[in-house]
Amino acid sequence: MDQPATIDPDRRRARGATTNLAGRYDLARTEDHDGWDIPEARPAFDTRVTEEQPRSLITYNRSPDLPFDRSINPYRGCEHGCIYCFARPTHAYLGLSPGLDFETRLIARPGAPDVLRRELGARGYKVATLAIGTNTDPYQPIERDRAITRSCLQVLSEFNHPVGIVTKGALVERDIDILAPMARQGLVRVGITITTLDDDLSRRMEPRVPLPRRRLAAIRRLVDAGIPVCVMVSPVVPGLTDHELETILAEAAAAGADAASWIMLRLPREVSPLWQDWLAEHEPNRAAKIMARLREMHGGRDYDPRWGHRMRGEGEFAELTARRFKSACRRLGLRERTAPLRSDLFARPPMPGDQMSLF
Repeated sequence: MDQPATIDPDRRRARGATTNLAGRYDLARTEDHDGWDIPEARPAFDTRVTEEQPRSLITYNRSPDLPFDRSINPYRGCEHGCIYCFARPTHAYLGLSPGLDFETRLIARPGAPDVLRRELGARGYKVATLAIGTNTDPYQPIERDRAITRSCLQVLSEFNHPVGIVTKGALVERDIDILAPMARQGLVRVGITITTLDDDLSRRMEPRVPLPRRRLAAIRRLVDAGIPVCVMVSPVVPGLTDHELETILAEAAAAGADAASWIMLRLPREVSPLWQDWLAEHEPNRAAKIMARLREMHGGRDYDPRWGHRMRGEGEFAELTARRFKSACRRLGLRERTAPLRSDLFARPPMPGDQMSLF
């Protein structure tokens, strides 16, 4: 299948992807051309949101690379538009493009809180930390109006259920009233992702994400409220952001983060051509070096999906990055491993239709 042409930059302002390449399940690709050969202004791409009523919500995994075995996602697609997002290929399962569709054609799941309550209340449910934000950001812009993530947190709070949150969105501050009481019981930890401290690079790589300093401010506010925060330096981009590793960790530690993690840039499936298109437009002088470094870590390929390998890569550069990270964490007092959240407080609240006790 031929690569689609780059879309007019004026139409994709504040978007990450330069194309809307077809997903791997599409049998055909359409051309956006009506035959009219006189140039004309065309509107920018708006964000369109449809709704889905989920029949189930909790997704389980057996990956040894992940510190959790279950997660939920209130949204499909992500308006943040991070060009490097490893979740972009999931839009192909919906018959949509991992390119611009992923960041402009979003799916909200308003029934998620009710489904979550039902699944947690099932008699066979066994509690363990649940992750939010592992695929798409739970605090992307549409959460401000939809508040689906907030409603899910309220359900988790009712059950005293442990939860780990991953986000780039400063909107997480809105939910301090729920998170702070949970934190006092050892039920929550928040991960704030910071990829770069360079505002210009951030705007180009992750166009609708709060700027780095705003995310540092969010760390400070969460910590001041008693909520533990881990800074996630993810992804580390060799030849582009790797030199910032120690500085990001130092700034996050100064803001109050008590733990840190890192992941090397991953380019699964459609992410690789999208990333390389972005490099050609935004960083043409570094593109060859960046891709060469990535391929060195993945046996000559753009990406190696093997467990135990995909998050960090192999070889001299990957090992050097790991040593730098460990050294900086020791110096700054940042933990790489944190104590598990509490599961012993989990309790099933009264459900509609329950028989009340006489005593």
